[in-house]
Amino acid sequence: MVHQLSWLEAIVIGAMQGVAELFPVSSLGHSVLLPAVIGGSWAQDLDVSAPESPYLAFIVGLHVATALALVVFFWRDWVRIIGGLFTSIVRRKVTTSAQRLGWLLVLGTIPVGLVGLLLEHTFRTVLSRPVPTAVFLVINGLVLLGAETMRRRAVSGIPAAATPPAPGGRHDGVDPAGRTVVMHVGAGPATAAEASDERLGAMPMLRAAGIGAAQIAALCPGISRSGVTMATGLLRGLSHEDAARFSFLLSTPVILAAGMLKLGDLAGPLGDGVRPQILVGSLLSFVGAYLSVRFLTRYFENRSLRPFGIYCIAVGAACLIWFGIR
Repeated sequence: MVHQLSWLEAIVIGAMQGVAELFPVSSLGHSVLLPAVIGGSWAQDLDVSAPESPYLAFIVGLHVATALALVVFFWRDWVRIIGGLFTSIVRRKVTTSAQRLGWLLVLGTIPVGLVGLLLEHTFRTVLSRPVPTAVFLVINGLVLLGAETMRRRAVSGIPAAATPPAPGGRHDGVDPAGRTVVMHVGAGPATAAEASDERLGAMPMLRAAGIGAAQIAALCPGISRSGVTMATGLLRGLSHEDAARFSFLLSTPVILAAGMLKLGDLAGPLGDGVRPQILVGSLLSFVGAYLSVRFLTRYFENRSLRPFGIYCIAVGAACLIWFGIR
């Protein structure tokens, strides 16, 4: 029997995708777990592990919409970064923060791009099932909490004023709870984004590659791309604000490329009968992603991953209990 997508399914999943893709709670995990928890036609229509499900074409549309929302939000940054890459190639040297950040993003994208091309189908068809996904969601929560705990221990006893000023006239310290304390101590770059570019661009190449490679874990449903890259960034010395920014910039080309490579599914048989639902779901995903990144870039200026870690553990454990007793 061929299952299609209802309008309600398209609206709910589309809105959820836009939010969950950027919040460190795993959009793919939620896309697997919510239909399984509801059951019935939802579990049949929204089976991401099925090879010929129209849900796959739907997910492709949502990912492209999410990536476009990130491009729109960070368009000034991408103009500066892409311009830096172009000028560095023409001049054959890397001197500005935008140029350095651009090449670090390229370097950080290569590992997950290669692994995704080779193993994405295997990860999706083998692991994108309710029970493994719930287990991975719990693991995601533990990773977030573990990163916050380890970071707090690493900086315990170090007052904010003891850390050296960051490039651009900012002084980024850490309070006893492990949260970033930001103080301006002089004139710096014209915008906060440019100041962040300077700090991120100063990262060693291996550190940037390691943070980017952490995205590979997000091929497992339930592991959040933004969550695992932010956690890795925190453990490698980034502030919450810079870790979030680097994570969002890293994820944009990955999400966009993954969606563009599978756009043919929308035009092919998998898209038959569901293209209107894909359009509506994608629109909601775009709006949800834009509002989410706008909120999160401000949230992580002075807050931590801890609430999201608790949420993932609670939801993952509740799903495992539900699947066990149902």
